[in-house]
Amino acid sequence: MDIEQKQAEHIEYFVKQASDNKGSALSSIIVEATSHPSLFAFSEILSVPNVLELAGTENSAFLDLLRMFAHGTWSEYKSNASRLPQIVPDQVLKLKQLTVLTLAETDKVLPYDTLMQELDVQNVRELEDFLINDCMYVGIVRGKLDQLRRCFEVQFAAGRDLRPAQLGSMIQTLASWLLTSEDLLVSIQDKIKWADSMSEIDKKHKKEVDERVEEVKKTLSLKADIDFRGHEEIYSEHGGVMDFEEDRSRPKRRRHPVG
Repeated sequence: MDIEQKQAEHIEYFVKQASDNKGSALSSIIVEATSHPSLFAFSEILSVPNVLELAGTENSAFLDLLRMFAHGTWSEYKSNASRLPQIVPDQVLKLKQLTVLTLAETDKVLPYDTLMQELDVQNVRELEDFLINDCMYVGIVRGKLDQLRRCFEVQFAAGRDLRPAQLGSMIQTLASWLLTSEDLLVSIQDKIKWADSMSEIDKKHKKEVDERVEEVKKTLSLKADIDFRGHEEIYSEHGGVMDFEEDRSRPKRRRHPVG
């Protein structure tokens, strides 16, 4: 089962739980969701009306915590830890995994020094173990560990929830892609029309060549027929072979001796 299918199943479960509960009961659901080892998307849970109703209540900090897991990083949590609920080790691990996904959004070559600073990792061995066991093995990223260059080359990274500030740029990117696609489609259609016209020209030229070949064949055939008939007439004229035969049948005159 791939990570997208797993995500869909877990999201469906927690959305239902959040829809069926209110108030303080949502706090434990949010903690459970943000601790789940296979859940990395939270925007659907955030959009549940019951969850949004936590704003301005005594449990509003759990709404902020859920937003942190949807859009934030480990370093951002540390900067705001004083106004957020304390998190358990599974949540710490989750935030660090999400931090790697955030870094991979903008750079496909992640220096070890940057990763160690963002993840609070003390040495390269610890960092590589984390990337292998807690990221690549889980399936949220794929890549190559380059010990010589001290970097992680990202080949694939799962996407995070879209941040509100990213919506405008995302729409602009999609609009630009749509415009480029339309231009490409027009170009392809023009090339198809050109290819069709060239095909028609080739067909017309071939037809003309075939017609000329047939005309030449007919001309040569007619000339050969005329020449053949001419030879027949020459050999069938009177005085030809018959004259020769007649000459052979005439008695020869005897020559008398001259006295």
